[in-house]
Amino acid sequence: MSMSHEQSLKQSQQDSKVTQSFAPQLKIPATYMRGGTSKGVFFKLSDLPQQAQVAGAYRDALLLRVIGSPDPYAKQTDGMGGATSSTSKTVILSASTQPDHDVDYLFGQVAIDKPFVDWSGNCGNLTAAVGSFAINNGLVDASRIPQNGVTVVRIWQSNIHKTIVARVPITNGEVQETGDFMLDGVTFPAAEVPVEFIAPVDPSEAVLPTGNLVDTLVVPGEGEFQVSMINSGIPTLFFNAADLGYNGTELQDAINNDEAALARFETIRLHGAVKMGLSPDIETAKASQHTPKIAFVAPAIAFTTSSGTSVSQEAIDLQVRALSMGKLHHAMMGTAAVAIGTAAAIPGTLVNLAAGGGSIDSVTFGHPSGTLKVGAAASLQAGQWQVEKVVMSRSARVLMEGCVRVPEPDIS
Repeated sequence: MSMSHEQSLKQSQQDSKVTQSFAPQLKIPATYMRGGTSKGVFFKLSDLPQQAQVAGAYRDALLLRVIGSPDPYAKQTDGMGGATSSTSKTVILSASTQPDHDVDYLFGQVAIDKPFVDWSGNCGNLTAAVGSFAINNGLVDASRIPQNGVTVVRIWQSNIHKTIVARVPITNGEVQETGDFMLDGVTFPAAEVPVEFIAPVDPSEAVLPTGNLVDTLVVPGEGEFQVSMINSGIPTLFFNAADLGYNGTELQDAINNDEAALARFETIRLHGAVKMGLSPDIETAKASQHTPKIAFVAPAIAFTTSSGTSVSQEAIDLQVRALSMGKLHHAMMGTAAVAIGTAAAIPGTLVNLAAGGGSIDSVTFGHPSGTLKVGAAASLQAGQWQVEKVVMSRSARVLMEGCVRVPEPDIS
């Protein structure tokens, strides 16, 4: 049956209404990258819509939509996120505004179930990808890139105002991403990227916020706990595994499937944030899921990783498990590894004691996916600990590049 003139006119009006009501998606150049045991969406600042080139509600709304948050289903199906703290990340890079630096690196940790982007800290894992993105996007002067060799990329970490140096391998004038370096927590080999966190704690800042190697944290309803509070890489609260009822070899399911345990960890973390001086009260502390981190340590003990690999007691110096964004991390956050290396280098902290105590300049620790070695140079000067640098190796590669598409953010 043919459509009448009246029906045709009505359909045309409906079509017009649809066209007028719904705007096309934005199309934004972006690169999807893995860095260490994390992955995220990388943007060049100048490629973002004008309103998103400055901090504010529009930028946050845009990044939330890119990742697919907030998602009550906790899947991020309608976005680029992977529904874990390690895969719900965004990075914005630009030519550095700081002297003797190549690139400014701004990191946004996107909450999965809340409309919130946390700008309070760094992502140490994604740092490994910053150098290669900077080189590939013209943020490093061409004269500093050899035909074959290593390009030293000087990174200004804008969230925490610290310097990081990434040593990116170059082959035939291009970033080398393939290689035989295996990083536990990452399935496939890639090129090794040594990363140095230079002076992760400014001399004017306190590595130990209270001045104590070990403090007693009183948590109403939970008890008293011994804790070492370290401000290096990212503020981190270190507890003894045994004090929390664990042995230090736990994998994700043992904790992430225990809602009572997760609630307890969060309660302890919030009180630790106040004790550490990061928040004036518990309610304020709730506004930041990203900092501080909470971790627990134990002496070296043989264990089986999440991939089924056996790790002997002799292969490690201690065990460390850490939570990120309310869940046990599948490996180890890079910034938390900086805190681990720093704490291990300071005699008398719980981390140092778990590793055997005394003078330590590097440790290999066990985590759910395997092991990681981190080195630190720390010294006691005028009664205060100072950290010259923390070093570890990571890897990175481009997973996809092109454009992300996202509806225009509504911030009304």
